[in-house]
Amino acid sequence: MASTSASALVQELDDTPDVLTWLNDTLTPQDNHVPLAALESLLADLLTATDLSAVTTSATLEHTIDEVSRTAPRLTYDLHFMRDGALSLHSALATVTARIPAGTGTSAALDKLQTLDTAKRRMEAVRDVLREAESWSSLEAEVIALLTERAYDKAAERLNEASRSMPVFAGTPEYEPRRALMVSLQNQLEAALSSALVGAINSGDTAICRNFYGIFSNIQRESEFRNYYFGSRRAGLVASWQSEVLEDTEPSLPALPKQTFNAFWATFCTSFLAVLNAERTSIPAIFPDPQITLSTFITSTLSTLQPSCPQRLASLFNTAGSSALKDVIAIYKTTEEFAASTDKIMEKIQFSVIPTDSTLEPPKHTRRRSMRMSMSWRSNSATNFSRAQHSTLNDELDWDQTLFQAFLDFQVEYGTLERRLLSDELAFPSTLTPNKNPSTDRARLLRERAVDVFSAAEESLVRCMSFTYGYAAPGLISALDTALASFVDSWTQSLTANLTAPSTAHVESEDDLADLDYSPQDWSNIQLVLHLLASTRAVLDRLGTFEGKLRAALVQIATAFRLAQHEGGLYTPCATKGASLLLAQSPLNSAALHTLLSSAESHPPIPLLTTTRASIASLARALQSSLQHTLLAPLHAHLSPYASLALWAAPGDPKSMRTASDLHVPVFSLSPSDTVQHVAEGLLNLPRLFEVYADDDALGFSLNTLPNVDEAYLSGLGETQSPELGHNRRASLVMPSKSVVLSPEAVAAAWLSSLGHSILSHLTSNVLPKIRTLSVAGAAQLSSDLGYLSNIVRALNVEYEELDRWKEYVGMNNEEGNRVVGEKIPGDQVLALVAKMRGWT
Repeated sequence: MASTSASALVQELDDTPDVLTWLNDTLTPQDNHVPLAALESLLADLLTATDLSAVTTSATLEHTIDEVSRTAPRLTYDLHFMRDGALSLHSALATVTARIPAGTGTSAALDKLQTLDTAKRRMEAVRDVLREAESWSSLEAEVIALLTERAYDKAAERLNEASRSMPVFAGTPEYEPRRALMVSLQNQLEAALSSALVGAINSGDTAICRNFYGIFSNIQRESEFRNYYFGSRRAGLVASWQSEVLEDTEPSLPALPKQTFNAFWATFCTSFLAVLNAERTSIPAIFPDPQITLSTFITSTLSTLQPSCPQRLASLFNTAGSSALKDVIAIYKTTEEFAASTDKIMEKIQFSVIPTDSTLEPPKHTRRRSMRMSMSWRSNSATNFSRAQHSTLNDELDWDQTLFQAFLDFQVEYGTLERRLLSDELAFPSTLTPNKNPSTDRARLLRERAVDVFSAAEESLVRCMSFTYGYAAPGLISALDTALASFVDSWTQSLTANLTAPSTAHVESEDDLADLDYSPQDWSNIQLVLHLLASTRAVLDRLGTFEGKLRAALVQIATAFRLAQHEGGLYTPCATKGASLLLAQSPLNSAALHTLLSSAESHPPIPLLTTTRASIASLARALQSSLQHTLLAPLHAHLSPYASLALWAAPGDPKSMRTASDLHVPVFSLSPSDTVQHVAEGLLNLPRLFEVYADDDALGFSLNTLPNVDEAYLSGLGETQSPELGHNRRASLVMPSKSVVLSPEAVAAAWLSSLGHSILSHLTSNVLPKIRTLSVAGAAQLSSDLGYLSNIVRALNVEYEELDRWKEYVGMNNEEGNRVVGEKIPGDQVLALVAKMRGWT
């Protein structure tokens, strides 16, 4: 509605029977469920358009009244005058007609008059050309004489008159010689004025400089005058820039008292501001366009500096490496302060211009307008016009774009520069030193390193907002994700290579666990892994907190973009509009940026640092695997000789035994072997172990990375537990699809399930396939062992299909086995292994 023209709005009002109907039709949305905020915004736009239409209509009506009031009194006189003129013309035509002899054609007389008029006009044109030629013949002598007399003003006026006649000779052989003469005389005039002009500029005599500017304008050499003026005014700045030797940009030069580029730039900007403040009063007294002149002065000064500002900024990275990014940002902030002060000078210098355009004169009939115009509109109209004029003029000024152009390449490459800086800052000599310092508390060290890492990450967020105002957010996210993931991966690699407790540590087991087959070193390793899991959880918590800050910054940027677009403007976060325009037109304002900003506002929130979260999951998985290895180590030790037991090849059939009198005594069941009994006892002791560690939150961390435990199983545990459980406990998933809160009992159940599956996987994949042969008695013993073990793991709520298949195939007799082999052998690896052991074909 705000974009509706005033004429269209008036036409709509005319076409509507009454105002209420028009309001209802206009405010009725297409969607009946539009929120009140949208309706309020529509009403505000409607009020704005209506006020604009009222003012436009008032102005048009006022103009009409003015025209009518001015012309109406003369209307009667004009009509009488026209009537008298028509009667006089009629009388004159009658007289002329009467004087024309009979037979003479009127058209022939008119043609003769036209011919005479054409001849007259051409002869006048020839006369003017002859006068110009006569003027050019004496031009050189007159100008030289005026220069001799030092009548520079008159000489310039004479050359100006001659230059206006140059188009007369265009296309003729005379043009080039006359143009060469004109340039020569202008050069002589400029040479005659140059020394005096330089003296006047250096002495600060604005009156003489303004007079000289008029002379240079008359000979179309305003740019040369500006070059003289700018060259004199910037001489000190250029000399200080070129003579200064900086320790971080010119380190190879001889040893001299040096300062950093950052410190020198602050001093240079202060000196530059002092010059600009002085020019705020001088330039308006000399030039008719002080704002444009001051802008040109700034851009010409910056372009004259050698080595250029971008070259010195680039040299910082050659000497300081990746840390030079901090220096560049500090220099950028100093530049913003300079730009803000310069912008105020530009605003002040605007008021030194005396408006001469007739459009700026106050309108007539102000008394009648004041009766129709609201107070709010009248109070804001002058301000709005001033702002519009200032905005239009600022569009022509490019000093700030030239100033900030030096930083644009570094802003565009911010993601790469930040990645290098983070890589260097987080490249610790060694994250773990177990060999150099055996007593190192690695869990505490991980927490301490995490504090340093996320502090560096927060500093990088501040740098991104300070240097690019969020435009480089995609590059920042990528750099942070890479650096944080690299930090976590380095710990994963170190822990995987050497995850044992220090040899000096000695941890006694609990009294009720003294009967378990764990050595003091095993208990130490269990404590170490639990502490490391707790530290890993702390790292994940810090990551979540940092992601919250990161997301809040992105939401703030997205809101600023949306508000700017809603107002039809440009997101201008920088010190000046030109600096903001550079960023908006750079490759940083990409589709990737706006996609990231949209995702930051999504609900539920989408993780931003996905690679880091995956690395934390890998670290948690490595720690859990190490803990499982320690917990299952006694069971693995029992199973180690299991495949090479002699009983697998024992002869005879245990189901039919003969006594000394050759009587058959049937055997209904076999006892499990000693190995399986030890394994079963170890599995049954695991719940006791988890009861002791039930108060340790580390066990509930990242349960979805446990081996052989999927998210569906964890969700089932969360749904089946009692509602009152888990309020003071928390179990987390590193990358969950939904939030799951588990009680200590559920956490223990998840670990027991994972351990049971792991030991059974080891049994079926690494132990049983190594049995070379199975006799009938051996197969019966193995079947008994597997059946017993299957009952034990079911008590732990573990079901393992491959174990049941081993038990089924091992328990078959030869006849049944041979039949099944013929039916199912392709693709059934367990059946193939059992068939080989039993000799089935």
